[in-house]
Order: sequence, then structure tokens, then C-alpha cells
Amino acid sequence: MSIFINKDSKVIVQGMTGAEGSKHTARMLASGTNIVGGVNPRKAGTSVDFDGTEIPVFGSVADAMAETGADVTVLFVPPAFTKAAVTEAVDAGIGLAVIITEGVPVADTAEFFAYAQSKGVRLIGPNCPGLITPGESNVGITPANITGPGRIGLVSKSGTLTYQMMFELRDLGFSTAVGIGGDPIIGTTHIDCLEAFENDPDTDAIVMIGEIGGDAEERAAAYIKEHVTKPVVGYVAGFEAPEGKTMGHAGAIVSGSAGTAQAKKEALEAAGVKVGKTPTETAELMRAILTK
Repeated sequence: MSIFINKDSKVIVQGMTGAEGSKHTARMLASGTNIVGGVNPRKAGTSVDFDGTEIPVFGSVADAMAETGADVTVLFVPPAFTKAAVTEAVDAGIGLAVIITEGVPVADTAEFFAYAQSKGVRLIGPNCPGLITPGESNVGITPANITGPGRIGLVSKSGTLTYQMMFELRDLGFSTAVGIGGDPIIGTTHIDCLEAFENDPDTDAIVMIGEIGGDAEERAAAYIKEHVTKPVVGYVAGFEAPEGKTMGHAGAIVSGSAGTAQAKKEALEAAGVKVGKTPTETAELMRAILTK
């Protein structure tokens, strides 16, 4: 019941010994994530105690993978060092890198994303909450206690709207919820997740949350029309956003008629997606589909 991660995923944390990395490592462990190590070249050979669970610290991603068999890394690394940290993970041959960091320069993201693609490594983020398969694995900063396992797939640009949707549909539950991030360039798109959910036998329906800026939602709508057979409901944040002003995420900016919430809503509806006016209404649309 998952895409990209499951209970067998072995996770390492780049930046585990920092304040944010340490805090969220404790939360991931508490939610059942199989964290097998951290990475900090200056603290290699030490370990960190998380309520009785000793997590070893390695000098590099390659060392951590060799010792633990890790296949997922999550990065809590300052923006200035994110490109180097992602490149290190890609060079080590990790399967999935989840980049939580906000404020990564777009030029850096473009560079390491192209490099990761050339090496066959999936990136999620940057500037994202990560992803969670409830009851199995939680890689990132998503609160694990707001929902449970179920058969809804969720893909969202917004972290907070991810959490709200998970909470609104907590009685039905989720197969996997993926926060893809809202930067202009991101490693995994709506379409990537839609394809994965379409192919996942344990996902029955999909919630897609978008926002103003760019054309990702329009391209996702075209993909849904051609390739997705499962019911999809959607929500687009930013109907009241003023033109020319970045709202929240770096990629959330309307230029003229391009990237507006209304244009995205119309494109999704033309593809057969039911679009709610609010997150709560979107949740009710999904509830109606699954309870029929």
C-alpha cells in the first residue's frame, strides 16, 4: 500500500546531528520509520541516542549505504550545502533522496536535478514536507498522528494543505501522501505521482493539490485525461492571489493570465477531475466517491 517508500525502506538522514535533523529524526523514529544511520563527516564513528535507540553516524552517504544497505536519504542540510549533499547521495547510488530544505537556489536545483536524472535517482523536493506511508514509513516532517493507512493517494505542492487533507480524510486513510514542494524546479512532479498511484493496486482514488504559478497542474490535467483511470479530485490554492506577487512558495506567482487558479481549475475539470472550492469541500468530494 505505497509508492516510493514502505516498511522495508532503510533511511539515512543527512544533517541528522543538526537541530532540525535531530528533531525530525526523533519524530520519524517514533512513527515507525526504519532509520539506519545519519551522515556528518565531522562526527563519523559516533552515534546519537534517540530515546534508547542508538543511530550511528557515518562520514559519507557511500559509507552509510555500505554498512546499512540504506536505499533512501532525507536531507536536513542548509541551502548553501544542499547541492553538494544531493550530489554526494546521487554519486553513492541512493535510490531516493528527499530534500526538505527551503531556500535552495533554483540554479543549484536545476543542476543537481539534471544530474540525478542522468543517474536514475529519484528526488522529492526541495522545499517539501517529504512523504508518508501511514503505519509503515515517514520520510520528512509530516505529522504521523493525523491520519492512518487507507486507499487514497495524495500529491500536493503545499505542506500545510497536505496535512489538512490528511486530517480531513483521516477516517478513510491514505496509501501514500507525497508533498512534492512548491519551488519552480522540483524533483518529482504531480505527473510522476499520478503515474505511480495509477499503477499502485492498493490506491483506489487520488487527491491532487496544486497552487497558482507555472503550468504543472495543466500538464497534470492533460496526463489524467489520457492515462489515469482512477477517480481524481483536486484543489488549487490561490484564487485571491494578486497578479505579479509571489505567494508563499517561490513558484507561486501569476503572470498575466498564466498560472491562475481559475485556469488550472478549468483544465482539471475538463479532464474529468472534480475540483473543490476549499480543502474541506475537496475532501467531501473524495468522501462521496469512496463511500458510493
